Amino acid sequence: MSARELVVLGTASQVPTRQRNHNGYVLRWDGEGILFDPGEGSQRQMLHAGVSATDLTRICVTHFHGDHSLGLAGVIQRINLDRVPHPVTAYYPASGQRYFDRLRHSTAYHETADLRERPVTGDGAVAETPAFTLSAARLSHPVESFGYRLVEPDGRRLVPERLAEHGIAGPDVGRLQREGSLRGVDLAEVSEPRPGQRFAFVMDTRLCGAVHELAADCDLLVIESTFLDADAELAADHGHLTAGQAGAVARRAGVRHLVLTHFSQRYSDPDLFAADARAAGFTGELTVAEDLMHVPVPRRR
Repeated sequence: MSARELVVLGTASQVPTRQRNHNGYVLRWDGEGILFDPGEGSQRQMLHAGVSATDLTRICVTHFHGDHSLGLAGVIQRINLDRVPHPVTAYYPASGQRYFDRLRHSTAYHETADLRERPVTGDGAVAETPAFTLSAARLSHPVESFGYRLVEPDGRRLVPERLAEHGIAGPDVGRLQREGSLRGVDLAEVSEPRPGQRFAFVMDTRLCGAVHELAADCDLLVIESTFLDADAELAADHGHLTAGQAGAVARRAGVRHLVLTHFSQRYSDPDLFAADARAAGFTGELTVAEDLMHVPVPRRR
């Protein structure tokens, strides 16, 4: 199993269908498990997808419409029922604090877990770790909505031929990486730059500057495509994107793998979403998301 992958719990928009559960996505990123927008049924979908409550370390809610947040109550109670031993941090629009409070305490249960609330008040970093920075950016929707972006710091990739030229092998390789130099050889001499990986999650929004900022140079972009291009006017009226708009954003941003999701129940043929995205000029890897799908983050550049 990939150490970095997207697990799709649900792909419907406002109304679920027989084939599509309400929203829900888990990003597995090394030792982290980040749950995005848990709609109704997310707890059960986690079971089907092989994701446990103890896998979760963070929860990111874009906005407080039901298809993106009604599953919070069950997930939070499951985190407590399973006595998750590590802190779980929840990020959500500060303007929706009353909704978060109602969902967190919707019924009686025994609180055992360390659930830490981090309301998002504006654009910028919401979490910084040695492994990545998680940031938020305000989108354009009838209620306050934020997209999220995860960026890994740039690093360096060792070049075997250069190591051999300097006679560095075995345990000395690890020492060089830890200490930065060894026997007069600097790490930069035997390595090359390695761009950090980037992931973005963009839900319910019209086209706006933040969509492009979140998507820039992403290895994996998960983005709503509620409507087909033929219904672009309807999409704009309701604060959503079309599949073609999502494809055009990904093309301009240099996205490597585009994942389309959050589909209106009015459409029955998922291939039409891919066709609109391709017609917009996107030529990278493209996935029209289905429930319980596992999508690996592309290999490092």
